Amino acid sequence: MRTELFESMPVPKAIMKLCIPTILSSLVLIVYNLADTFFVGLLNDPAQTAGITLISPLTLGFIAITNLFGVGSSSLMSRALGAKDYELVKKSSAFGFYCSLFAAALISIVISLLRSPVLKLLGTDQTTAPAASGYMFWTVMLGAIPSILNIVMAYMVRSEGASLHASIGTMSGCVLNIIIDPIFILPWGLNMGSAGAGCATFISNCVACIYFIILITAKRNRTYVCLDIRKFSFNKEIIKNVFSVGIPAMIQNLLNVTSMTILNNFTAGFGEQAVAAMGIASKLQMIPINLNVGMTQGSMPIFGYNYASGDNKRLKKSVIFSIALTVGVIAVICLAFMIFSGDLIRAFMDNDVVVGYGSWFLTAMCIAMPFMCIDYSAVGVFQGCGMGGRAFIFAILRKVVLEIPALLILSRLIPLYGLPFSSCIAEVVMAIVACVMLIRMFRKLSGSDVKA
Repeated sequence: MRTELFESMPVPKAIMKLCIPTILSSLVLIVYNLADTFFVGLLNDPAQTAGITLISPLTLGFIAITNLFGVGSSSLMSRALGAKDYELVKKSSAFGFYCSLFAAALISIVISLLRSPVLKLLGTDQTTAPAASGYMFWTVMLGAIPSILNIVMAYMVRSEGASLHASIGTMSGCVLNIIIDPIFILPWGLNMGSAGAGCATFISNCVACIYFIILITAKRNRTYVCLDIRKFSFNKEIIKNVFSVGIPAMIQNLLNVTSMTILNNFTAGFGEQAVAAMGIASKLQMIPINLNVGMTQGSMPIFGYNYASGDNKRLKKSVIFSIALTVGVIAVICLAFMIFSGDLIRAFMDNDVVVGYGSWFLTAMCIAMPFMCIDYSAVGVFQGCGMGGRAFIFAILRKVVLEIPALLILSRLIPLYGLPFSSCIAEVVMAIVACVMLIRMFRKLSGSDVKA
């Protein structure tokens, strides 16, 4: 671990050193997320694309587990590093790893036993169920464990400043998936369609897991990340600290899954072409979202370290620089997306109806993104500093109080076309709340060396 990066390196340089590898891996992750939709879209079968879209709440639900144990344990690890408690770092990493393994195995078993009712709940019908079922088999029933563990281990490796190694592990699986996707999906290859997309995802996640296990094992004398089961225990303080950050992060994700499921079910009422359009627009939206997440994840270790070490002046500089950079970059990307929305949708599926729906959906989503950046960044600050309660408030306000009710209202007032604007309404309000809460946080810390 390099303490210079956390303690003395100029803030912009430290943030960029932590974030650039994470952003690069996020860019690869973006292509990875688009690859399934792109190659399945080449089949020009809306039912295949819709099948993948309808399973997305489940795969998004994996993030609930990675947030609970990955975000929760890595936040504790960064704060323990700042406090120089290296034994706690080892114990909290072992706790996060083995709890993630158990949770992932449980998900696989439950989904396998409840396959048919789960597919129905997700909004499939006779047309989309076969494609959705095949994709779910590989990505969820078989793929939950490698999918969850490789992300959790990336969080842990990143927590002590090894952002480059974390990104290499993530990118290795993503690049492999992009390469083998067409082989498994398209007629000239194995011709498995959406099931092939799921199979390629499963294989790539297994490769990423193997990379992280080898890395942590090889560096065992030079890292505090520990997978030794002897360090695992149900220590009350570890559980309290991991869950105080992880549970709000998990709830936020589960609420994201809930709103996405509601959105997909409403969209499904307008036919498979509308679902395919929403799926493509949502995949494109992941470009700015993943860039935002990359910046936030990269910055979290320095937030937690400096908060625990009491360097509040450096903490404030890190937060301001991170948010300003993220919002500026995302605003430019979203403007370009709005201008070329039709061309971007058509690149995935040359269907006039799908392009018409998708252009509208993508434009609405892009309007919300700069505000979402402020919201996500504030949550990253609270998670990094161990302020899980504030992150929980954000989750409830954003989804339960604002977005889901807006979704229900707009579905009636402006059927189909109003649906994507529900997130826009929520994010504008949450951006204001985020600014207010961050200002109050720094004023509270001003008793030491921060001047708000």
